Amino acid sequence: MYEINDPAPPPREPAFNAPWPALLLTVAIAGSYLLQTRLLDDAGVYALALVPARLQAGEWGGLVTSIFLHGGWMHVLLNSAFALAFGTPISRLLGLDLRGAALLLVFFLLCGVGSGAVYALIHAGSMGAVIGASGAVSGMMGAAARLMDRAGHLGPILSPSVMSTGAAWIIVNLLVALFGLTPGTDGAGVAWEAHLAGFAIGLLLIGPVAALARRRNS
Repeated sequence: MYEINDPAPPPREPAFNAPWPALLLTVAIAGSYLLQTRLLDDAGVYALALVPARLQAGEWGGLVTSIFLHGGWMHVLLNSAFALAFGTPISRLLGLDLRGAALLLVFFLLCGVGSGAVYALIHAGSMGAVIGASGAVSGMMGAAARLMDRAGHLGPILSPSVMSTGAAWIIVNLLVALFGLTPGTDGAGVAWEAHLAGFAIGLLLIGPVAALARRRNS
């Protein structure tokens, strides 16, 4: 008889291994709300929100500043959690260096600005204020859907994962539009049009952004 040593156990996967650019973006979303609670009153929030009538008058700043404002801790925590979940595969696709982190931030902002612009176009002339990162996060959802079938690689725009995720997101937002059933809003209206616009923008925009990342590595 002879003794056989037990093989070394496989290394454990860390329970929490999100890439740092996605973590940094998540902290920025939550941290901006903390600053909002300390520095801004309701009038200050309104001044930095997206207001379609102001946008129509040439005041464009709200397209960006509104992304980092939220209506309560539940609102910001939901957006932060989704940003981390969807930002993780996108961050790995774009790269974990400073350039990849910059591309992730640019992608996030473009989705947020684009979805806000679509909302403002639909509601042209409205003085109602819109705040939150939901449009940008929806864009990240659209991009992440293209990574579900082929881990680490972009799938087709009409892949099964994109179609199923998109259909589910449309149904959820139609229910929100009809019944207003959304947690964390404290009874405020939900800009569901921005959610759907953001998803479509992210779905299309991730292709050229990923191409920029690949060009950097070639």
